[in-house]
Amino acid sequence: MAIPAFHDQRERPDDGYDGYFADLRDDDRPSWDNPSMPPWPQQAPGPQQFDSADPYRRGDIVVESLTDPTGWKAGAGVPIPDDRPPAEATSGNRLLTVLLFFSGLATSISLWLFNTQAGAVSDTTSMMLAAGRITGVVGGYLLFIQLLMMSRVSWLEEWVGSRDLLRWHRWLGTSLFTAVVAHVVFIVYAYSLTAGTGVVEQGWTVITTFPDMISATVATGLLVVIALSSLRFIRTVLPYELWHLLHLSSYAVLLLGYAHQISAGADMSGRFASVFWPALGCLTLSALIWGRVVEPLWLNARHRFSVAEVVGEGANTFSIYIEGKRLEKIPVQAGQFMRWRFLTANGWWQSHPFSLSAAPNGQWLRLTVTIAGGHTAKLATMRPGTPVWAEGPFGTFTAQRRTRRRALLIAGGSGIAPIRALLEDMPPDTIVIYRASRPDELVFRAELEELAEQRDAWVRYIVGGRNDPGPQRLFTPEGLRGLVPDVNRRDVYLCGPPGLVNTAVGTLQDLDVPSSQIHLDPFEF
Repeated sequence: MAIPAFHDQRERPDDGYDGYFADLRDDDRPSWDNPSMPPWPQQAPGPQQFDSADPYRRGDIVVESLTDPTGWKAGAGVPIPDDRPPAEATSGNRLLTVLLFFSGLATSISLWLFNTQAGAVSDTTSMMLAAGRITGVVGGYLLFIQLLMMSRVSWLEEWVGSRDLLRWHRWLGTSLFTAVVAHVVFIVYAYSLTAGTGVVEQGWTVITTFPDMISATVATGLLVVIALSSLRFIRTVLPYELWHLLHLSSYAVLLLGYAHQISAGADMSGRFASVFWPALGCLTLSALIWGRVVEPLWLNARHRFSVAEVVGEGANTFSIYIEGKRLEKIPVQAGQFMRWRFLTANGWWQSHPFSLSAAPNGQWLRLTVTIAGGHTAKLATMRPGTPVWAEGPFGTFTAQRRTRRRALLIAGGSGIAPIRALLEDMPPDTIVIYRASRPDELVFRAELEELAEQRDAWVRYIVGGRNDPGPQRLFTPEGLRGLVPDVNRRDVYLCGPPGLVNTAVGTLQDLDVPSSQIHLDPFEF
């Protein structure tokens, strides 16, 4: 495939100047004329030429039909080749991880059991005290596991995958909050029964007189704030930077709460406990240092990333090309994402996850960004040479996770970025469904169709509002089966807004697509 330089992108038919870039002053537009930059993938300058013997166009905007038996016009008759044996699944990794988690949880609870004499729990006070001790050790264990999952250490990402880590992190976050609150309530109530005082009075006495209780109270307060900021209706109104900063305070929760566990935790001492808890703490601390410090330092010292070019793609969408040293050695795959920190005067302190929108080629990396706030808008005006700090790569949204011989890729909005990259690694007969509200929101259209032509794939664009007949039909069992008759014999990769992904997953389940064949990108990570 011929690959012109960055500045040739001005000749593309849909540069996107009718969107955000049309409002920039001349001196703020992204730089286009830099012939020394590495090559970029070609965008077709005009209509694609297709083999007349091929009865299926590689890319069509699909609309609803009242006469075609499939319910669609254009491209519904994709042939169904014979299926082949699936590749090896990776569900065993998740199962082993779950077993290890519950084994550790059972061990932490057994520490209370070993330290409790038979018959010690005999009345309301002792029952409340026992419940407080159990919820305390459970909360301490869950806090270590939460931080371990936040460590971003590469082996854990590869073993489990970002999607499952994100899902477990949310579930365990709720469990951790519940355990800590229950621990406080049970302990204070048990002590108030023993002392014969009110709960509020006894709570104040515990805070002011017990060792390391002030730091534990601050840790509990931080945990409450983190839990509240994670509620969906609150998170949607919080700036991403503030939400991320609040979650980083979980490190302070560990530091402030650990002293309380050591000084007041009756189940933290003992022959076995004196080994279990320090070992768990060392594992967590080592993973945090390795994933948050050592790996990023090595990655950036080795590759020295910087901005090569910023290129408009469509309405409010642009791509950032990243250059660096020895990029062929970076262990990143199409479909993965990295966390990027652009070292500008007003953005160096912010780190955001962006997926690659083109498969790695050893010459450059490309991210595609849809403007969604002040930070992303400022990224569009970056100059070539801006230093970049990266972490990753993360995620298992890759072609290597396929379990079947053919694939279906479904994208909505900015979710087209990893889907476009994945298409480069997918086998023949892959089908791409690209959902957009308006034709001018379709980005990479020429690239998608050229890749489809090269890789014997098909691209179907579903364009329109959510109440239009075509989009409404798409995620119904009849509509999806009409576009992809063999959908339950394909791996399905989904990336887009939560509403689209949830609706699509529900339709796939109605069509009996096994969960092992459904791959989700952690779009909200």
